[in-house]
Amino acid sequence: MSHADERYYVPHDSHWPIVGSIGLLFLMVGVSTWLNGADMGFWVMLGGVAVIVAMMIGWFGTVIGESQGGLYNGQVDKSFRMGMFWFIFSEVMFFCAFFGALFYARNMSIPWLGGESNNFFTNLLLWTGYESTWPTNGPAEVGGDFETMGPFGLPLINTAILLTSSVTITIAHHALIAGQRKILTTFLALTFLLGFIFVYLQGVEYIHAYQDLNLKLTTGIYGSTFFMLTGFHGMHVSIGAIMLFIIWLRVVKGHFTPDKHFGFEAVAWYWHFVDVVWVGLYVFVYWM
Repeated sequence: MSHADERYYVPHDSHWPIVGSIGLLFLMVGVSTWLNGADMGFWVMLGGVAVIVAMMIGWFGTVIGESQGGLYNGQVDKSFRMGMFWFIFSEVMFFCAFFGALFYARNMSIPWLGGESNNFFTNLLLWTGYESTWPTNGPAEVGGDFETMGPFGLPLINTAILLTSSVTITIAHHALIAGQRKILTTFLALTFLLGFIFVYLQGVEYIHAYQDLNLKLTTGIYGSTFFMLTGFHGMHVSIGAIMLFIIWLRVVKGHFTPDKHFGFEAVAWYWHFVDVVWVGLYVFVYWM
């Protein structure tokens, strides 16, 4: 079937969806049990990650081969775009849930515990000296003394890195449309390198939080929301950087043309989404 054919391409039967579902099941069970103190959960989680990675390599390889073989027409391209749109929308809702948890804790739960909205001195049922401020000032003997993560230093550097990477991926996209392969290759490489640098610096930030600030995932609602939001975002940056690296390898091999490059566009959309989420995260988690 040629690309110009108006008939819709129906993919052959594939085992990759069920493989991915099994990997996600192991990942979910592993993470949940590990966070609840079961050491075996860590290994179950790693097994789930391994299955998902194998699924992505196999499934994406199949799609790339079909695309390069000219099996996809305009209708398939449209369905890919719709699928990517709804995928990113689901990711937006994912982060909205965590931002919503942060908002609820800060603007509703804490004032309620302080007796500001229920006409009752709820704080008297907690401990002496409780104040309804963020982060909550629980007694040191319960949660331990900790310091919050400020907006300057590594967080500010990482913000500059991600904003710069959004510029480099845009330059690479325009270079692809203009047929300037050298500029495309260079700026695309800069983009995924900036992504990996971001992840490395976030790891350094986490070490600093644990060792110097005593800020941990178990440090009350502040610690849990901080690490859940920044951690999941870091995971998305890692995935995005890996996808950018794969797209770069495809560019080096001569894939994509100025009028047929949705694989590149999809990853660029995802990367811009990651950048926008970080801007919101930086403001609401680090600044406010």
